Amino acid sequence: MQNEQFASSAALRETMVERQIRTFDVTDLGVQAQMKDVPREIFVDPAFAGLAYSDARLTLSGKSRREMTAPLVLARLLKEARLRENDRVLVVAGATGYAAALVAGLAGSVVSLDDDETFAARAQANFAALGLTNAKSLAGPLDAGASADAPFDAIIVDGVSQGAFGGLFGQLAEGGRLIGIVSAQAGAQFGKAILYLRVAGQASPRPLFDASAGALAAFAKPVEFVF
Repeated sequence: MQNEQFASSAALRETMVERQIRTFDVTDLGVQAQMKDVPREIFVDPAFAGLAYSDARLTLSGKSRREMTAPLVLARLLKEARLRENDRVLVVAGATGYAAALVAGLAGSVVSLDDDETFAARAQANFAALGLTNAKSLAGPLDAGASADAPFDAIIVDGVSQGAFGGLFGQLAEGGRLIGIVSAQAGAQFGKAILYLRVAGQASPRPLFDASAGALAAFAKPVEFVF
């Protein structure tokens, strides 16, 4: 029975890559291979295990509300981050660890950060279950990043925010990349994926593609009063 479940899960991952990932301009073979290899069902709530390979965002239950980004959007973010085998990577709003588990097979090391300790603990347990020795999970404020593990070659912000990433930019190595989905509207679940490249201490943005994901309040811009 276990072998049948494994084969069925592998077949679903193959279908996900062929019908969702490849059709969204994810041509990176490494990203495709990771999406085929990492079992997404262990990262979702048990009630949604049957939807693990759908193209929908899935709600995660914890002390705070969080959504898993749809696989095709996450795969595209990973492709655009241009991860290399020796990169040190930070995944912000890492939730139960799926994005970081994918990164673990593409980069040298990865830190998954979440402000909900329930999610952070689940992520660490998932890394252990998969034998990922180059991935670790931390609990803490999202906008504070993970300074003890910095500098990072890449930072992936897994959600939609207003893009107030100032605290994270300082943890990027020279030539490092930060990618996230940015909207001008607070609490939005749709925006533009933007890649920031750190050059000479400055973060230069490049808009990439439209995308939807769960909203992140941690990177909201200060409210401006107009008189």
